[in-house]
Amino acid sequence: MENVPCTMKAWIYGQHGKPEDVLKLKSDVVVPELKEDQVLVKVMASGLNPVDNKRMIGIFVHAECPFPTVPGYDVAGVVVKVGSQVKNLKVGDEVYGNIHEKALDHPKQYGTLAEYTAVEERLLAPKPKNLSFAEAASLPVAIGTAYEGLQRCEFTAGQSILVLGGAGGVGSMVIQLAKHVFGASRVVATASTGKLELLRNLGADLAVDYTKENLEDLPEKFDVVYDCVGQCERAVKAMKEGGKVVTVSGAVTVPAFKFIVTSNGADLEKLNPYLESGQVKAIIDPKGIYPFSQTLEGLAYVDTGRVAGKVVIYPIQQDN
Repeated sequence: MENVPCTMKAWIYGQHGKPEDVLKLKSDVVVPELKEDQVLVKVMASGLNPVDNKRMIGIFVHAECPFPTVPGYDVAGVVVKVGSQVKNLKVGDEVYGNIHEKALDHPKQYGTLAEYTAVEERLLAPKPKNLSFAEAASLPVAIGTAYEGLQRCEFTAGQSILVLGGAGGVGSMVIQLAKHVFGASRVVATASTGKLELLRNLGADLAVDYTKENLEDLPEKFDVVYDCVGQCERAVKAMKEGGKVVTVSGAVTVPAFKFIVTSNGADLEKLNPYLESGQVKAIIDPKGIYPFSQTLEGLAYVDTGRVAGKVVIYPIQQDN
């Protein structure tokens, strides 16, 4: 069993504000205590998400955890300690997952931008064997959101889907899951000019340049529209009669619905075969890997809204 220290390096903030003002790297943060159903994960890589910045500036202040807070949802790493009620995971297992069961309902105080994180066994899955820790860390929130949204729409084989914002973290997963897991008959997705090729590579039958083309001018309507960018009003207009619209950002226009992802290791485990066969790929932005010391730069890049796929912090451990 690995010798786990009492303290660790972690990014931590003690008040709300801009990341560059409030987020500090400290080396004396106490390693989290384990609850019975939790494992302690030595964090090898952590994925960044827009919600990290939003929480830090205080948008969700009514459902927050106490200060000081370590941000971060996505983890890939190695189990170094297990709680007394843990059934399947053991020390040495390589795992990945989103450590916050309810993303915005009192998330944990200690997230994944740290050398160690404590997380319930049920929120984790075995890391796909063919993926690096960085690739695995890019997935949980994005693929979990994509999968849950498609399930909530009751998306089934033979249906058509339009993905608004197909090159982002969630959108890049929606395209792949719709096509390769759910069996979509037609996938159309939007992005800016430089990202159209990525959409085609992910499985989009038609890539629409939103800087040059109007959604309203598309000659077809869709069974499902998955809005990843907060353009719900336009999404609803592209839906077939009796179709469904799901959004994960911005205001909701009836009959669309919005949801916030619930973390679930079982869903990741279901998707592992598609990841291990290469049908579904982890998508990391070409400029998207930042070392632990440059977490602030990584968060600033996420905040531009111009990321293709995901941004990942790697390596986290100094001894890698």
